[in-house]
Amino acid sequence: MEYKILYKDGRAKRAEMKTVHGTIQTPVFMNVGTVAAIKGAVSTDDLRTIGTQVELSNTYHLHVRTGDKLIRQFGGLHKFMNWDRPILTDSGGFQVFSLAGLRKIKEEGVYFNSHIDGHKIFMGPEESMQIQSNLGSTIAMAFDECPPSLADRDYVQKSVERTTRWLARCKDEMARLNALPDTVNREQLLFGINQGAIYEDIRIEHAKEISKMNLDGYAVGGLAVGESHEEMYRILDAVVPHLPEDKPTYLMGVGTPANILEAVDRGVDFFDCVYPSRNGRHSHVYTNHGKLNLLNSKYELDPRPIEEGCGCPACRSYSRAYIRHLFKAKEMLGMRLCVLHNLYFYNKMMEEIRDAIEHHCYAEYKAKKLAGMMGESN
Repeated sequence: MEYKILYKDGRAKRAEMKTVHGTIQTPVFMNVGTVAAIKGAVSTDDLRTIGTQVELSNTYHLHVRTGDKLIRQFGGLHKFMNWDRPILTDSGGFQVFSLAGLRKIKEEGVYFNSHIDGHKIFMGPEESMQIQSNLGSTIAMAFDECPPSLADRDYVQKSVERTTRWLARCKDEMARLNALPDTVNREQLLFGINQGAIYEDIRIEHAKEISKMNLDGYAVGGLAVGESHEEMYRILDAVVPHLPEDKPTYLMGVGTPANILEAVDRGVDFFDCVYPSRNGRHSHVYTNHGKLNLLNSKYELDPRPIEEGCGCPACRSYSRAYIRHLFKAKEMLGMRLCVLHNLYFYNKMMEEIRDAIEHHCYAEYKAKKLAGMMGESN
């Protein structure tokens, strides 16, 4: 891997990251395909059309349904889903702690029941690395615990210390797996995850500790899980300066366009979130003039595209009235078109962000973008 900062504008950084599956231009929004598909009937050909650089899939979900060993037999996730660009796999840690109703956390890992059929599963650092190695993703995330943002200080401190120990085990196991001759992707990269809920001092100390491990990249996890936006920005202000600037920085599970714009200003360059696809499946679409709900009756006779001048497949060919009709008729095409539009909007916004940083006008761009999206769209 080679990660190189090309331009800086304040703390915002414009970089490129060369990987075995292609070069990533950052800041970048990773389109979320949890089970190796974007919800909303979006194909990998569609992803290429709308400018997707990185697809994100989930270790836990692919392990409990279909299975990573089956995917390995197909030559890994890239071949299985016909995607030739980078893939990041989340470690499964967040899902273990958010979906598993019954779980027991021990030093070796977590014992829990599958949310699909209730069967008992054990996952620890080594198991997460082995699953991700079977998937052959470009970037693997370390296995961590994501404590609730409002958990008490003593619990968070102990949890973070265990996450640090787990990270060392992840690094050792990844090195072992990458050295095997039959590994799907022997160039698989490992990102560590900073935790600490909303306690700045715990976050900063953890950032310093994991920075010593010289990993391929660093993520900030455990945000956008109940705390306010202001608290999230406060934590980013405190933590990002203590992560290596010469490595990619990833804010996990974030977020709204406004969240992304603010986080870029704080030195973050990787993002992912289900918002664009989830909102699209419910007829909510993003525009530069605010969000629209296409089920509103005022769009019944509206001949305009979702947004004038947008180059997405929906806006190039269909009217608001037609897409509203599809939702009213419960036709899947309506969801598909809105998801395509929203993902295109996010990918295009990241392109604009990169351009603004290159031209040292990011502050002006951010202010104009935020002001437009806060408005009332017609």
